[in-house]
Order: sequence, then structure tokens, then C-alpha cells
Amino acid sequence: MIFAPVIRRAAYANAPRSADLALQRFLMGALETPARASTSTAGCTVTQNDKATTLQLDVPGLAREQLQISIEGNVVKLQSVAGAPRQVQRAWELAEDIDAAASTAKLEHGVLTLTLVRQVPADKSVQLVVH
Repeated sequence: MIFAPVIRRAAYANAPRSADLALQRFLMGALETPARASTSTAGCTVTQNDKATTLQLDVPGLAREQLQISIEGNVVKLQSVAGAPRQVQRAWELAEDIDAAASTAKLEHGVLTLTLVRQVPADKSVQLVVH
């Protein structure tokens, strides 16, 4: 006589748990990022190269005067001013500090393009003269 466990179909036929799906999305994103130089999420496209990171963000209906962009170290903050027809508030944290003087922002046809130049690490070595 052979005994086999009986498993109800409902026990294994359900959709995956939300925690399993979240882990799968995280792992797929972590594994894909090094291979791709460009990523896209909900109205924002991020492109990276060895010198700069470019963010393209859809902001239809907003003018240049209605946007405020601030850079602090490696954090970029974008927000719309009070009274703007549309409220936008986003922030990005990059891996390296940003050179604010060399970075640019351009708004054309409702698409804001931020070109954020990576700051070159300062050489802090000191030369000593031997006497």
C-alpha cells in the first residue's frame, strides 16, 4: 500500500504573495541595473554614463518660472512653486556628488531634462619637499 499526501488545488494555485512579487521585482532590478545604462519609471527616464547622469521628467503644463531645482551634495530636489497649475515634488539621490556649476536644466515641450555632471574627486594629496 502506498500513501501519498493530498494537497488541495487551492493551496498551490493561488497567485504569488505580494511579498514574493516585491522580492522578485527588487532582485530583477538589482540584477538588471549594471547591464543597462538607462532606466525608465513613471514619466522619468534616467540615463548614466561615466561623466554625467541625465534625468528626463515629464512636467506638462509647467513653465520654467514654476519649477525650482536644488542640488545638495548628491541629492537633487525638484518642486513646483506655489500657485502652479500642477504640483510636482520629486527627489533623487545619486551615488556620487554633483557638480552644480557644470550641471544644466532644460525645459522643452513639457519635458524637463536635467544633466547632472559628476563631481571630480579633489586630489587632497600634499607634496612634501625633502631638505
